[in-house]
Amino acid sequence: MEKLRIDKWLWAARFYKTRSLAVEEIDKGRVRVNDLEAKPSREVKAGDTVALRQGTLIRTLVVRGISSQRGPAPVAQQLYEETEESLALKARATEQRHLTSDPASSLEHGRPTKRDRRSLDKAQGKDWDNRWSASADR
Repeated sequence: MEKLRIDKWLWAARFYKTRSLAVEEIDKGRVRVNDLEAKPSREVKAGDTVALRQGTLIRTLVVRGISSQRGPAPVAQQLYEETEESLALKARATEQRHLTSDPASSLEHGRPTKRDRRSLDKAQGKDWDNRWSASADR
C-alpha cells in the first residue's frame, strides 16, 4: 500500500503553494488526519480522512490517490474527494460572503485616496498652475 507524508501530499494536491507553508499549517494544528492532530511526517494512504482549516472554513477530504509530484490542477483534484458536509459548508460560506457588504465600502473617514486629495485641492484653490516652481521660465 502506498503511503506519503502529509506535507508532501497537501503540496501535491495543491492545498498549499509550498511544502514549508503546509508544514507551518500542520504545526499550527490546522490539519488533522483521521481525527488525530497531524505532524508533517505523518503518512497518509488512500482512504484516510484529512480535515484542514483554510481561513474560517474547515474542509474535510477523503484521500483517493497518492502522488509525490505536484502536477496540474485537474490531476491534483483526482487525489482527493471532498465530503458532502464539507461541500455544503463551503457553499454556505460562499453565499454568506456574497450577502455581507465589503467592510472597506463602509469607511467614510480615514486617509483620502489620490482622487479625493485632488478634488480637495481643486476645491481649496490649490492647483498645479498656482504652485511655486524653480524653473527658469517663471
